[in-house]
Amino acid sequence: MKFARRSFVAALFALGAAMALPVSAQVSGRDYTAIMPVQPTDDPAKIEVLEFFSYGCPHCNDFNPLLSAWVAKQQGDVVVKKVPVTFGRAAWTNIAKLFYTLEVTGDAVRLESDIFKAIHVERANLFDEKSMLDWVVKKGVDGKKFSDTYNSFGVNSKVKRAEQMAQAFKITGVPALAVEGRFLVGGKDFNDALAITDGLIAKVRNEKSGKGAKK
Repeated sequence: MKFARRSFVAALFALGAAMALPVSAQVSGRDYTAIMPVQPTDDPAKIEVLEFFSYGCPHCNDFNPLLSAWVAKQQGDVVVKKVPVTFGRAAWTNIAKLFYTLEVTGDAVRLESDIFKAIHVERANLFDEKSMLDWVVKKGVDGKKFSDTYNSFGVNSKVKRAEQMAQAFKITGVPALAVEGRFLVGGKDFNDALAITDGLIAKVRNEKSGKGAKK
């Protein structure tokens, strides 16, 4: 899904209206694209939602507060994971490494909004290791642990895996949502996409409980 930038207040108001509507059946080719082949998920007991994103993407910056509010309302059988994309850009590769490094240090969730703000509002340079290091240390992250992790085999492997996933899911723009390795969410705007995701989650939940046919 590719969206034009919109004001946070207007988007939040529209989100509230969209979420108040009853969930209707989702239509392949209009509301979502079937992912072929179906991609594996980490836990069969959970309904997995992936957000393909980049800290460097202005649309991801706009979407992030709406997605965070939506995630907070999900039931316990839903797990939402972020997958940083690079699209072959060196700068985006570095901030993908930043994401995975902060996951290891335990600071990814705490600093997520600050990172988006630094890049898109304060126009800070967080696209090279030295600039990142200076910034995260000011935010209370252990500098040595950050540097060791940022340059580790594990983080580089995760970035390569994320690139493979973006290719497998046929991601051409961000932010993009995928449900259960089966559905790439469409939608005319952020709010529509989240409403469609709700419908797909309900569909998968019914299938897992034996109440719906898998398609």
